[in-house]
Amino acid sequence: MEKSYFDFFDARELRREYPLGEAFLAKFSRISRDALWQEQNDRFKKLLARAWRMRFYQKLWGRAGIEPGDIRSLLDIEKLPTFGKAELSESIAEAPPFGSYLGLDSYPPGEAPPFIMHTTSGTTGTPQPLFFGPRGREIQNLLLARAYLFQGLQQGDVVHSVYGHGLINGGHFVREAVTHWTQAVFMSAGTGVETRSVRQVEILRDFRATVIVGFADYIKKLAEVARELGLEPGRDLPVRMICGHLGRESREHMSALWGGAKLYDWYGVGDTGTIASEGPDQDGLYLMEDAQYVEFLDVDSGQPVAEGESGDLVVTTLYKDDLYPLIRFNTHDVSALSTGSSSLGLNLKRMRGFLGRSDNMVKLRGINIFPQALGPILSEVPGFTGEFICEVTRDSQHREDMLIRVESSESPALEAVKNLLRAKLGVEIQVELCAPNSLSHATGLESRQKPIRLIDKRF
Repeated sequence: MEKSYFDFFDARELRREYPLGEAFLAKFSRISRDALWQEQNDRFKKLLARAWRMRFYQKLWGRAGIEPGDIRSLLDIEKLPTFGKAELSESIAEAPPFGSYLGLDSYPPGEAPPFIMHTTSGTTGTPQPLFFGPRGREIQNLLLARAYLFQGLQQGDVVHSVYGHGLINGGHFVREAVTHWTQAVFMSAGTGVETRSVRQVEILRDFRATVIVGFADYIKKLAEVARELGLEPGRDLPVRMICGHLGRESREHMSALWGGAKLYDWYGVGDTGTIASEGPDQDGLYLMEDAQYVEFLDVDSGQPVAEGESGDLVVTTLYKDDLYPLIRFNTHDVSALSTGSSSLGLNLKRMRGFLGRSDNMVKLRGINIFPQALGPILSEVPGFTGEFICEVTRDSQHREDMLIRVESSESPALEAVKNLLRAKLGVEIQVELCAPNSLSHATGLESRQKPIRLIDKRF
């Protein structure tokens, strides 16, 4: 009989391996660090065996002089090279259209599982194909549901999602997480292009949504649209919780926009699924260490940074041992481990939220600037709408400059804004003040999951 997606995993078994809800809290309040490492190591060895059967890793590791047997456990993982988007793009160019990292040819004839294909959002270039086998996909879904339940999602909650769809992974993966692994009601509203903002607000009102999930920029936009329609978040729109990607967003400002709603951050990328999630203590993001092995490496040297120092987040996804294994994948997202112990008594490491992208970082006269991290600074500008975009140029003398276009509903003094940025960043930046809603065509606020924050004209 022909096998279907559902024949490649057992849902009860997945819940035993990767508990969620109360079982998640119980496990990680009891487990020792040694026992957790052993669990990680057992999964790593299985992942390693799958990777060695794939042309992508044979080539990547062969170029570094690594042979089978050189890597025996997680203790040896730093011997392996990291990889990222460049290596994946090279793989696709050599073996179009899917690349050698899909791994179908690592299975005997007729034994490969079916696969789901999505793409990244293409924030930093051409969208990259993403592949998921049935078992890996459902674990990915379960881990996000674990995060939402950890943050307080309840049976009967009505969840309004502003994640995009189409080929992009986000909206589909989030929908599957909520509908497959929780008892909340899910509404796939999508981006402002898929469902215009006014209609989104009407849906929030009519179906009395209690939770919004998505990226902070557009969620803030919806609060402004609601008020333009005469609706008051917290009164007319009973949203009690927002679960999204907050980064360095001002929580006080965003919570106030939504009538005092609780805000929770989580972190992951399309390739890996959920890596870490804030909990009810809102004290750092708990790493899902049974599923992800995370390293923080210096952006320039690639060496491990000291605990608490920021660096590139490099991840090994321990459960993706069916299709597209990920071993030392450099996300190029910058973050750091949190220090101190968990107030919840969970024996999991914690990390800070998203601090910026190292491949989008601008070094301006010796100062590292992460464009995505400028929002909280600009929130001090009177009338700031939340919209801004940076443009970097290089003149004939090789001097680099940055111009920030900032939307404001008021008329703040230009010099005051420039002084604010100079004081916070330690470098002179040019500023152009713009009218509300004038930058949406450049940032793609309503059409993209992640608005564009940098236009690089140097090269």
